[in-house]
Amino acid sequence: MEKNNVDKPILEIKDLITSFPVKGGLFRRSIGEVQAVSSVSFTIKRGETVGLVGESGCGKSTVARTIIGLEKSKSGHIYFEGKDLTRISEKEMRKLRKDVQLIFQDPFSSLHPKLTVEQIIEEPWRNYPELLAKDKWENEVIRLMKLVGLNPNNRKHYPHQFSGGQCQRINIARALAFKPKLIICDESVSALDVSIQAQIINLLQDLQEELNIAYLFISHDLSVVRHICDKVSVMYLGKIVEAGNKVDVFEKPSHPYTKALISAIPSPEPWASVDVEEIILEGDIPSPANPPSGCRFRTRCWMAQDICTKSEPVLRDKENNHYSACHFS
Repeated sequence: MEKNNVDKPILEIKDLITSFPVKGGLFRRSIGEVQAVSSVSFTIKRGETVGLVGESGCGKSTVARTIIGLEKSKSGHIYFEGKDLTRISEKEMRKLRKDVQLIFQDPFSSLHPKLTVEQIIEEPWRNYPELLAKDKWENEVIRLMKLVGLNPNNRKHYPHQFSGGQCQRINIARALAFKPKLIICDESVSALDVSIQAQIINLLQDLQEELNIAYLFISHDLSVVRHICDKVSVMYLGKIVEAGNKVDVFEKPSHPYTKALISAIPSPEPWASVDVEEIILEGDIPSPANPPSGCRFRTRCWMAQDICTKSEPVLRDKENNHYSACHFS
């Protein structure tokens, strides 16, 4: 029974579509829609880290916001522990929301400037009193601050008295106060210095090992994703174009877009990388309001042929659950 629970996904996304209206004219009426997320599917198991990568504007953050209910899906399914989040009431969603927490990119703006660290960490218990008895709040704040590497003696201080890395640790402590089963990290380290990034990533890994938390790690930084993730899904213009375990995606990239992203990862030993050919993508990402026909990547792809303009490639299994959506890979 325990093994079945481990193998069963804690989160399963199936054919998720999230769109936004395009408004125009004098009365700002809806004249169309933009599909920010188009038929996206992936799974996350307990204690697993799945990376969602791609350039800015590809739909990564919209996926995160749809999962936690900040955006409404047009179609598809979001199963959390077998329950479809797209088919439940707001009351039921509120009960489940404590199990799925989101850590935002900007550590400062996501903290209330007029609340002390202690009050910020206690906020989940005020909203969900069943989580912890009030007489235990202080000891639990101290424990959580120690857990994320903060000095509990500073719990009466305000966010502006902390550095960016410390503020992100406060965000993590607040998320842990909910006792979540899944944490979505939306560019959670991209605003931090490289040395601080490493500290936060190591903290997240330690917490995962100790608490068996699952992560959806959203980032445009593939070097960070390579370090922390077990599986990787690559997004382009609202669609997943390649997915698989970390080793397959990074060591044997199949889709041209993935190859270009990986070739741009800075090497810690550039003198030893003479065999790595850097692929420079030409042009800009097309507008999601008017995506190209056929393959959405074809306007920037050096491998594109006539079939790419007419037929949209499907995400198919190349081998051993390594998926790619390209006619020629």
